[in-house]
Amino acid sequence: MTDTATENATHGVVITDGAASKVKSLLEQEGRDDLNLRLAVQPGGCSGLIYQLYFDERTLDGDVRMEFDGVGVVVDKMSVPYLDGATIDFADTIEKQGFTIDNPNASSSCACGDSFS
Repeated sequence: MTDTATENATHGVVITDGAASKVKSLLEQEGRDDLNLRLAVQPGGCSGLIYQLYFDERTLDGDVRMEFDGVGVVVDKMSVPYLDGATIDFADTIEKQGFTIDNPNASSSCACGDSFS
């Protein structure tokens, strides 16, 4: 894995303690400690943009990586402006279970919450 992230660069995304704990648990289940949590924005969805949230072993040119309680969070350079100030959390309730993204840059979102503009 080549680390080509710019030194001292930040992406403005934070991950809550609950989400970091869940990420650690998932990585332990997989027996992997070499993966980062990647958050990206891609064109698509009913509101114009969709979130991509997945584990990635790569660090690509221009990526910005920050660590939160042992969890690496990576954002590509094109997604950084869309995600500045976003918070990744993990919900575990009767109504919803899974990772959530609270993004102050989203002016609107669809009913499903998977896309925004």
